Amino acid sequence: MASLILIVAMFVLLWVLLIRPQRKRQQTQQHLIDSVEPGDEVLTVGGIYGIVEEIDEEDDLVVEIAEGIRVRVARRAVASVVKPEDEYEEELAQAQEEAIEEAAVKDGEQDVRSEAAEDAAASSRR
Repeated sequence: MASLILIVAMFVLLWVLLIRPQRKRQQTQQHLIDSVEPGDEVLTVGGIYGIVEEIDEEDDLVVEIAEGIRVRVARRAVASVVKPEDEYEEELAQAQEEAIEEAAVKDGEQDVRSEAAEDAAASSRR
């Protein structure tokens, strides 16, 4: 009975640590591939940046990699969609603001804690 419980526990651990995260990555990549539209800038698995010009019926993308140079790429060869610089800068600024707010909240908590400690020390002296 104990060996059965051990085997089940090992299977559950394997599923939680390996299978579940891999499925999540696959779903994320599939969603990315499905959401590619003409006009998006993409990075292929081969490391080539380009702008999607059109999508063929056979799930191929026509990508312009330089002015006047178009290549046909399989949709599954898209590694990521590159965001425009202004969107990236907005996300970076928002992340910095959130970090500053979190630091301010933590500092405020420390100030309150230090004041409480000072009050406790003062009352113990009396």
